[in-house]
Amino acid sequence: MAPPHTIGSAAAETRPATILAFGDSLTAGYGLKADESFPAQLQMALQAKGHKVNIINAGVSGDTTSGGLARLDWTLEPKPDAVILELGANDALRGVDPKVPRANLDKMLASLKEKGIPVLLAGARAPNNWGPDYARDFDAIFPDLAAKYGVPLYPFFLEGVALDRSYTQSDGLHPTSAGVAEVVKRILPHVETLVQSVEHKQQSGN
Repeated sequence: MAPPHTIGSAAAETRPATILAFGDSLTAGYGLKADESFPAQLQMALQAKGHKVNIINAGVSGDTTSGGLARLDWTLEPKPDAVILELGANDALRGVDPKVPRANLDKMLASLKEKGIPVLLAGARAPNNWGPDYARDFDAIFPDLAAKYGVPLYPFFLEGVALDRSYTQSDGLHPTSAGVAEVVKRILPHVETLVQSVEHKQQSGN
């Protein structure tokens, strides 16, 4: 009979880690084919590195943090192994008082912590048209909440892609397939750390 730790490892190897990509149109893949979306490209990139993962696309185009908060609990059934939380960009585009997305994201992170679900928080940045005070208050939401809940932060989801016409669709906002590939390349080390923590937990039998 194989040693117990070997049996546990074999069992872990057969079950892919389930990562819920919970966000707005940037996650959903607005204007793209299904296999060009962020969850699809991220899954392929992780699998290419040898990880057995299933990235669930829980992006809703046009979603705000208020919409995300309203659907979070039922989206977590069945319970995923981890969550990439990418919301807030639409709040900023609409000029919603930063206190609102701060409170909504706070409640979402509190719920995820209570359920014992690891999180990677992906930040957003305010557009320049609302002025420096708005940008300061909005942009501070993500590092503040990451510190409060002790979760890893990827500061800006569209880092290296935003405002680059070679990476954005005709609306100037949503990434093309190549833009998503750039997002995936940049965020991949952070997601891989998240996946490795899930794999370690599976292998230890916790």
